[in-house]
Amino acid sequence: MIIKRRAMETHEGEGVIVKRLMPIPQFRNYDPFVLWDDFTIKPGNGFPDHPHRGFEAITYLFNGSIRHEDNLGNASTVHGGGAQRFTAGRGIVHSEMPNEKNPTRGIQLWINLPQRLKKIKPGYQQVNHDEFPINDFDGGQVKTIVGQDSPLEIKTPIVYLELKLNAAASHNETITKGMRGLIYMVDGETDIDGQIYETADTAFFDDESKIKITAQKESRLMICYGSPHGEPIIQYGPYVD
Repeated sequence: MIIKRRAMETHEGEGVIVKRLMPIPQFRNYDPFVLWDDFTIKPGNGFPDHPHRGFEAITYLFNGSIRHEDNLGNASTVHGGGAQRFTAGRGIVHSEMPNEKNPTRGIQLWINLPQRLKKIKPGYQQVNHDEFPINDFDGGQVKTIVGQDSPLEIKTPIVYLELKLNAAASHNETITKGMRGLIYMVDGETDIDGQIYETADTAFFDDESKIKITAQKESRLMICYGSPHGEPIIQYGPYVD
């Protein structure tokens, strides 16, 4: 089953505009995923110190750069094509601020932790663009952010990909049995399961074995799917308990 939804524009942090897919009033989460923000940060804005607990987050950048600092002593800068992962566990305080004269754009994804791991020690990892596996094919490219041969590690089994397609090119994504997820349109226009998807449109899928994506024009998409925990999700502000 494939359901089409669209991200809603809102504001977050200090002056940051996001296209938020979830949580929004009409759509809270999609186990194991609890937040999806397509953000654009202008110079001087960002996310000053704030707390989290109970989940893991991946910040992936399309362009620009972000400086991460936390109360664990980590301080590093990720650039376009790279990613940062933090495991909030029992609690972390961090900031994410751009280091650019131009806007920084990327995706922040939160993945719920199962109840048995809610109180684990917090942690942090950075992976740069040239460390991710990239597969070029006729008409496109797949970059593995989380999955086979990627060094980025999280506690929940998921697959997280960046897909680029030239106009008229196609990609068939084989979904791991028992996983559910989404395909998010970053830019462009594609046909997914007979429907047209444009920027900020999203195909949510469950119980699918293969999905065909065909670009109507040059496009960039994020493909993300994982194993649901099947547990109640109690989410409020920066906490997922």
